[in-house]
Amino acid sequence: HRIPSGKNNSDQTDKPVVFLMHGLLCSSADWVNIGPEKSLAYILADAGYDVWMGNARGNTWSRKHITYNPNRHSKFWKFSWHEIGTIDLPTMIDYVLEKTGKQQLFYVGHSQGTTSFFVMGSERPEYNEKIKLMVALAPIAYMSHMTNPFFQIVAIFSNSLDWILSFLGVDEFLPKSGLFDLIGQAACNNESVFQDVCASVLFMICGWNSEQLNKTMIPVIMSNSPAGASTKQIIHYGQEITSGKFRQYDHGIISNLVTYGSITPPDYPVEDITAPVGLFYSGNDWLSAITDVHDFENRLPNVALSYIIPNRKFNHLDYLWAIDVKSHVYDRMMALMELYL
Repeated sequence: HRIPSGKNNSDQTDKPVVFLMHGLLCSSADWVNIGPEKSLAYILADAGYDVWMGNARGNTWSRKHITYNPNRHSKFWKFSWHEIGTIDLPTMIDYVLEKTGKQQLFYVGHSQGTTSFFVMGSERPEYNEKIKLMVALAPIAYMSHMTNPFFQIVAIFSNSLDWILSFLGVDEFLPKSGLFDLIGQAACNNESVFQDVCASVLFMICGWNSEQLNKTMIPVIMSNSPAGASTKQIIHYGQEITSGKFRQYDHGIISNLVTYGSITPPDYPVEDITAPVGLFYSGNDWLSAITDVHDFENRLPNVALSYIIPNRKFNHLDYLWAIDVKSHVYDRMMALMELYL
C-alpha cells in the first residue's frame, strides 16, 4: 500500500521514499489505524515522504501464490521470517525503488519488521547500500530476556511444536477472522462493560500501559488484527529464546545436516548489517528487552542512534497505538531521518 503525498504537498516532486514494515500478526493497516493525526504513515506523508507499506507473506493482504492456495496447500506455509527477510523484503524494496526511480530509501520496521530486516542485512548484504537509514522500533533479534508469557511457553515446546503442528495439519496462526471483527464491535466498544477486558488482552501480549491506550480505538484495531502468520514464524521466535542466539531455523539434527551441513543452524552474521540503524526501545516491552537490544547493538557496526523511550510504561504496541506516540517516538525518529536526507 502507498500514500504518495500528504495533505499539503501533493505538488512536491522528488520526495524521499520511506518503506514501513509491520510486526508479527500485523499488516500495513497498523500504520494507519489511529487516524491521520497520530498514525505514522500519515505523519510521514504530511512531512513530505512518499510512504510505502509492505505486507508479510501470509497475512490478510499477502495470500496469493502462482501455485499454492493458502487455504488448501500446506506448502504455502513452509516459511518463517527468514524467508521474509531473504526473499520477500528484497523483492518489495526493489519494486519500490523501481517504481519511484530512487537508488535508496528509508526503512522503518516494528517488531518482526525489524527481525526480517536484520535477516536481510545479514544474508543479503548488498541491500545495505539501498538503505539510507533503518529505524528499528522495538527491535527483535536476541530474545533471551524477553518476558512475554505466550512466547515463554512456545520456547519450552519449540523443539517438538514443528512436527506436532505439521502432523495435525496446522500451518496458519491466528488468521484474520470475522469473529474478531464481531468481538471488537460488540464487546470492546465504549458502551460495553467488557471494554477493559479487551484492553487487558492486548496488555497481556505486550506489557501493561493503560494510560497510553485510547480504548475507543480497540474495535478499529481488532478489525485489522490479528492478520495471520505461519506457525513457523512463531516457532522460530521460540527457538531464538531457547538458544539465546540470532540464527536460522532449526529443522532438527538430520534436516539441519542436509540444509546447513551442521547439526545446528548457522548464526546470522549481523556484523554484515552495514546500513545505519536507529534503535528505539523501552523498559516495559515484554518482547524487546533492553538487555537483548544492548546485546544486539554491541554487535552492529553502524548504530546511528540508540534511544530508550523516556516513558517507563511504554510497551511493545505503543509504538503503533499510544496516545502520545508522536511526542515519545515519532518526533525523535523523524529528526534522525532528517540527518540522512
